[in-house]
Amino acid sequence: MTARPKLRFLKNPAVSQGPGPDFLSLEATLPVRHLHQALKEYQPTPLVALRALAEKTGVRGIYIKDESKRFGLNAFKGLGGIYALACVVCEQLGLDVNTIRFDDLKRPELKQKISRMVFVTATDGNHGKGVAWAAGQLGCQAHVYMPKGSAENRAQAIRDAGRAEVTITDLCYDDAVRYARRMSEEKGWYLVQDTAWEGYEKVPAWIVQGYTTMVWEALAQLRDDGGKAPTHVFLQAGVGAMAGGVAGFLMNCCDERPLVATVEPEEVACIYESARRGDGTPHPATGSGTTIMAGLNCGEPCTITWPILRDFASWYLTCPDGVAAEGMRRLAAPLKDDPGVVAGESGAASFGALLMLLEREELAPVRSEMGLDENSVILLFNTEGDTDPDGYARIVQKGEYPLDTP
Repeated sequence: MTARPKLRFLKNPAVSQGPGPDFLSLEATLPVRHLHQALKEYQPTPLVALRALAEKTGVRGIYIKDESKRFGLNAFKGLGGIYALACVVCEQLGLDVNTIRFDDLKRPELKQKISRMVFVTATDGNHGKGVAWAAGQLGCQAHVYMPKGSAENRAQAIRDAGRAEVTITDLCYDDAVRYARRMSEEKGWYLVQDTAWEGYEKVPAWIVQGYTTMVWEALAQLRDDGGKAPTHVFLQAGVGAMAGGVAGFLMNCCDERPLVATVEPEEVACIYESARRGDGTPHPATGSGTTIMAGLNCGEPCTITWPILRDFASWYLTCPDGVAAEGMRRLAAPLKDDPGVVAGESGAASFGALLMLLEREELAPVRSEMGLDENSVILLFNTEGDTDPDGYARIVQKGEYPLDTP
């Protein structure tokens, strides 16, 4: 006899029908797309249609935006990193990021000034890699601090991405962020952090805007695939920057708004906990802080995106590690002619949760309440590939973290 893995569900009783935030409007994010599209490395990432799975589970469509193909970084974070760095540089040099091309920043008269700038951040892996890569594009040095327990191969991937000095600390993620902040103040470095707090909102807002390119691409790709629009969007959340950015952008650019659900690890779920408290303010996670989903192991919400998720997410979910692991395995071994997708632990979390919702009979009441039926077009984002190759092999090939455990 085996125990069923448990998802926790929390419904938002008062989803806002108002407009999304101004900084995530189509007009406000137009400079982001201009900058990204001018990069020689730019091309839209694939939107993978899992048609056989959709047919089997009785929905109209399941689509995964595969960000493991972004900029050769195996993750989506370069989108935010390079836009934020460009904004910081332009602000310091008195340039207009709305009109400048990224290659303009490499002109000899600017390159000497820019190369003296030093950037710093804390990361569990993917954000640091995006910052290191962006800094390397500009010939700048970056310092990256990682929380305790970070895989060495993730640290090396950051070093390989650009000019970065990487340190695995003995701190938890949130304390590593505070340490990076202190180093920026002591050394005069430029902090490029993908979470916000009181007094530090501008740079995180630029990073969040950077993520909107992948949403804009996905919506265009869905239109090309028979004119579809998403009815449901499942978004994995750490601090909530990606989830909030995607949700806010969708609220501004979809004629018919999709249902948005967040997915977090059960042992570190600050968005879920903030929603559960119900007082409108962000709260830290209360679990053990232990999860294989390294990219989602964040205990404190991003203050600029928490209000978006508070107001516009319809559901908040948490899942055990086995659910993410099962998502990885099912994406690697798809049904029939469905394409395979290489997804890391964090990238597969929402897909794993969706599988349980669609396939587990005991979840039929929740499925019905969410409106998951034959008319549903479901959009997910694979935010990372096999960023820890050894861990990926153990989970996908050797079956570590089985879905149903005694």
